[in-house]
Amino acid sequence: MTSRNAKRQLPGDMFPGMPSLLPKKPPKAEADPEAMTLDDAITRSIAILDRVLAAFPVVAVVGLFSGGNDSVVVNHLFRRRVDAIAHVNTGTGIPETTQHVRDVVAAWGLPLHELHPRHPYRDLVLGQVLSTRGKNIGRQVWKGFPGPAGHSVMYRRLKDEPLQRLRGQIIGRHGRTRNVVYLGGMRWAETDRRFRNAEEVDREGALLWVSPIVHWTDAHMREYRARYRCALPHQHADHMLCTPGALPLNEVTVHLHMSGECLCGAFAKPGELDEIEFFYPHAAKPLRELEQEAQAAGLPACKWGQRPPGGRNRKRPAGRLCSKCVDTEGQTDLLAEWRESGLISSDQYDTFTRQDAA
Repeated sequence: MTSRNAKRQLPGDMFPGMPSLLPKKPPKAEADPEAMTLDDAITRSIAILDRVLAAFPVVAVVGLFSGGNDSVVVNHLFRRRVDAIAHVNTGTGIPETTQHVRDVVAAWGLPLHELHPRHPYRDLVLGQVLSTRGKNIGRQVWKGFPGPAGHSVMYRRLKDEPLQRLRGQIIGRHGRTRNVVYLGGMRWAETDRRFRNAEEVDREGALLWVSPIVHWTDAHMREYRARYRCALPHQHADHMLCTPGALPLNEVTVHLHMSGECLCGAFAKPGELDEIEFFYPHAAKPLRELEQEAQAAGLPACKWGQRPPGGRNRKRPAGRLCSKCVDTEGQTDLLAEWRESGLISSDQYDTFTRQDAA
């Protein structure tokens, strides 16, 4: 193998059935990581949920399905053990992702809770949402497009609040005597932030956030996809649901390498909106129009995905459902990622970046 080909090989590739290991022990892991085959990792995932169900009076297990690559794996794995699927339609996302979730959940024969935020993203950006509690009552919750400092506000308003509302609808006033499990796809191997903060089980009152694949490596994820995704040389069914047990594929993740279910822009990469607009112009159009509204209103933070002027550079938690939301300072853009993974050559990268600069 030449050095060029060796560079293009993705780290962690392995033959099916070979054990894979996290590079180091996550701070919140209960034990030192051990090398596991995919089947070992699946067994441990099932044991995590079994342990929770044995320890708490759980009235509902709900899979959280964003439409992304990790969430589809965890929901495919547990599709026969959840009572329903929840998808937060933030109102800022790519419609094809929400439709993908609807179609897949219907094919699985499961109930779908499609949740919506109480206040639209547009109203948050234009400063039209006022606080209704605490010492800040009557003040604007936020104003302008968010940068990293505004992510916690967007996460709480667009994602967390709808999920908390669903929890309340399920358990009513029974509090800790009844619990709801939310199954998510967080993994230690995703990002440094996930490595530091993710846990197998995180209890929040009557809500149990469970991350059953938290210990899976990237190699486990690739092997699972290879095992269950249809690879037959034929005309694939929609979402690649060619057989009852097939692992679905969201075409948005193929084009953008993310689910696109939330486009708040707090941690956007350079040129991300241009990439979205290339594949899904109808999803970028309302964001472009909102930029014009914000500029007409005289808001300093009037550009989507651009760090607001005067913003402080502070590390903030990404939120349980925002696995891909990481600060982009010092990171390369998507073209650089493609170059490093061998999808494009260095000459192609130079050509593309010269065109962007022009």
